Amino acid sequence: MSTGFPDLRRDAFGRLVLTDAQGHEHAGVVAVRAFPIAAPDEGVSVLDEGGHELAWVPRLAELPEPQRTLLAEALEQREFMPVLKRLRSVSSFGTPSTWDVETDCGDTRFVLKGEEDIRRLGPGLLIVNDAHGVQYLIRDLNSMDRASRRLLDRFL
Repeated sequence: MSTGFPDLRRDAFGRLVLTDAQGHEHAGVVAVRAFPIAAPDEGVSVLDEGGHELAWVPRLAELPEPQRTLLAEALEQREFMPVLKRLRSVSSFGTPSTWDVETDCGDTRFVLKGEEDIRRLGPGLLIVNDAHGVQYLIRDLNSMDRASRRLLDRFL
């Protein structure tokens, strides 16, 4: 390819296949973000099944459309992190507690095991881990509605 990035496609089984500069095909490759929250479209590594890096993408936007779409889809499948938009209610202010929330993927309920499952990553940026290991992202605490912030304040 003229971009210098190896060829990328899906095989008949839906797996990503990378063809390197020497013409070797690597089936079952995975895409991994270097900075999934701080810079999600910068620094993507393409790894073989053994975890060895085959290709590095400094910026997704610099890839040609077919490859950019394939990598973006692979990243979405691998990284499921709904954005928590609103807290509707919590069962108690002690833990464990059941949270009824609205996310960018729809409404859901989950159990917060302990206050340590809410982590601050920066000003207004939080990750909430539920009892099953699903991570919910709060991009900007200050942009949430007042009732949600009040409920969250009880746990922070």
